[in-house]
Amino acid sequence: MFSQKPWRGEAVIQVIAALFVSTFFSAMLAGVLRQTGVPAFKAPDSLANLLVGTLGFQGVAWIFILIFLKLHGMNWRDALGLRAPDLWKTLLFAIGVLVVVLPVVLSLEKLSIVVLEKIGWPVADQRAVEVFVNAKSFWLRAYLGLFAVVIAPVAEEFIFRGILYPFIKQLGWPKLALFGVSFLFALIHVNAPTFVPLFVFALALTWLYERTDRLIAPILAHGLFNGANLIILFAQAR
Repeated sequence: MFSQKPWRGEAVIQVIAALFVSTFFSAMLAGVLRQTGVPAFKAPDSLANLLVGTLGFQGVAWIFILIFLKLHGMNWRDALGLRAPDLWKTLLFAIGVLVVVLPVVLSLEKLSIVVLEKIGWPVADQRAVEVFVNAKSFWLRAYLGLFAVVIAPVAEEFIFRGILYPFIKQLGWPKLALFGVSFLFALIHVNAPTFVPLFVFALALTWLYERTDRLIAPILAHGLFNGANLIILFAQAR
């Protein structure tokens, strides 16, 4: 059964507001440095631009999450559900869910591309995907891999499934928590072809969290999902 989370409203608002501010200022910083001619920021797909862009949200989120947990007197092991018995069953279950969901999400992405092309909508890959495919540097691809498999899944699952979903649900709005948070998760990736697939994926991750009551389950599924996509991209780029 999904347990009650002790999240305080003011703490939730503060962490979400801090993330928005951090994202906004990191984008502004990268733009200013690029306009002023700083060599490392001249190319839009440079490692410096990528670091500022990705760490401005997901990277900083790690810090805010630790502060958030400390305010609630909780450590990260308990927040992830790592101390609960039969952890290996939870991890295997998460992998099994991903095996079922992955082909559905990939098929929805292909269908979305077909529909968007038919209605004349310009279809483009996510910026991070373009950078990964075109990257010539081993270190750039290594960082993107680490970001996709570890940094982003932990940050995004904590924010969307770990904080927002239970907080809104416990306010008495379970449907808004499920569909609204999933909608927001898909929206922040700012990519039309992946919006519907990511919305469905978010619903599956939320169901997985509800079923296991352990945040490590959707984090693992999310990380493996991103890893599988990177492998597909790498194979296509060769």
